[in-house]
Amino acid sequence: MNWGVYEAAIRRWEAVLGRPTPHPTQPGNHGRPVLAPGFVEHLMGLAEGWVTDLSLPRTAQLRALGNGVVPQQAAYAVALLLDDLAELLDINTDTDHRSQTGQEVTAA
Repeated sequence: MNWGVYEAAIRRWEAVLGRPTPHPTQPGNHGRPVLAPGFVEHLMGLAEGWVTDLSLPRTAQLRALGNGVVPQQAAYAVALLLDDLAELLDINTDTDHRSQTGQEVTAA
């Protein structure tokens, strides 16, 4: 698959997740390509099959993914909020839970 200008980003994300990127589309009911839930699941950094292994129609899988939260973003947001809370409560913390790369965050 030719990812064009997104090639480098796709390859980095594959390295982070440790698995290849699935094809972004699949044949729809009328033969035209439609968005593949497995591709969305992959882009969100979810475990393979987290949503797509459920016995849901494609549209329900996409709805579930669309209403979901990207785990890495949630972890980063919680870390930021904890830092703000610690500052408000004047708690000294020696560790910064924020990732320098933005790829992962260690929970407190």
